[in-house]
Amino acid sequence: MPFEQAQRIQNLPPYLFARIERLIEQKRAAGVDIISLGIGDPDQPTPEHIVQELIKEAKNPANHQYPSSAGLLDYRRAVAGWYSRRFGVELDAQSEVVTLIGSKEGIAHISWCYLNPGDTVLLPDPGYPVYAGGAVLAGAVPHYMPLQAENGFLPVLADIPSAVARKAKMMFINYPNNPTGAVAGEEFFREVVAFAREYNILVCHDAAYSEIAYDGYRPPSFLQVPGAKEIGLEFNSVSKPFNMTGWRIGWAAGCPEAVEALGRLKSNLDSGQFQAVQYAAMAGLNGPYAVVDRVNGIYRRRRDMLVEALNGLGWRLEKPRATFYVWAPVPAGYTDASFTEAMLEKAAVVITPGSGYGSAGAGYFRISLTLPTERLQEAVERIKKNIGPVKF
Repeated sequence: MPFEQAQRIQNLPPYLFARIERLIEQKRAAGVDIISLGIGDPDQPTPEHIVQELIKEAKNPANHQYPSSAGLLDYRRAVAGWYSRRFGVELDAQSEVVTLIGSKEGIAHISWCYLNPGDTVLLPDPGYPVYAGGAVLAGAVPHYMPLQAENGFLPVLADIPSAVARKAKMMFINYPNNPTGAVAGEEFFREVVAFAREYNILVCHDAAYSEIAYDGYRPPSFLQVPGAKEIGLEFNSVSKPFNMTGWRIGWAAGCPEAVEALGRLKSNLDSGQFQAVQYAAMAGLNGPYAVVDRVNGIYRRRRDMLVEALNGLGWRLEKPRATFYVWAPVPAGYTDASFTEAMLEKAAVVITPGSGYGSAGAGYFRISLTLPTERLQEAVERIKKNIGPVKF
């Protein structure tokens, strides 16, 4: 018997990567050797000292009971200590940090804390689909901020109509940026803080790629900017720097009021993350950090190889300073959807169409560097052979 779905679910589009995964499965079922450059999931293993910490703590019966939904205080202290060492930002572990079951979970749930049906939320376009997903589930109305190449893929806050800004309750930003690979400096963050103060907007900064950077670049934290902690939250996790995407452990830090609200919501929805996983994440946050440098070196070499190969075919790409993505325009004669299809049909290579991240992403595609180097090299050879030189 069919059941009518709630309107909030009817309004929710299928998750972008779920569609990509189904497409890959269909081709592989037909016997095609597919190389997927679509999903940003690190291919390197979690560092051994982190794995060993999990094993040790998993054997401790004290960790076998319900954890606190706010997270172990020791874990939150480890997050605060990392912020102090990495960014010079001082956080109160009790009131300014809340543990998340991966940053994605918190990013989706924060909208439930502050957005009522009909409220306005400012979202980047293109952007990580979860920003819009959480807002849609809360019944909010998105106002999209275009990220365009001529502006360094930063939103132009002055272009937001004042009537929209006055109605907005939240803003999502994300630097280093997924999907564009763009970076932001403290000057931009200062503009955001001033804008948020003027219009009483809660800023949510997704900093998941803060540790994936190259050529000596060190991305700043939004919380470094004076006043940011009063009007904003920063979301991050151990997923990307320590190859722990499947472990599902992260945090939100900043504005105590927002930390409390998110923690209160979570106490009604989940029972926190397994404490052994929290101890393992602490082992990553407390160092050593050589593994981060090692993996970034791998991504850098892959970035160089891919960008140089694409430029040899006619692109004119700059090497991204951060993230493990390459964001590129589609060649003349294609849309991002048709070029994605051509890559799959002609080269058996999966890329992500830019329009999957929003209408402003149309005409672009994203390639992830998170697969074994030899497979990325094979993908490059297939593109050279089957797509060939391109024009713009």
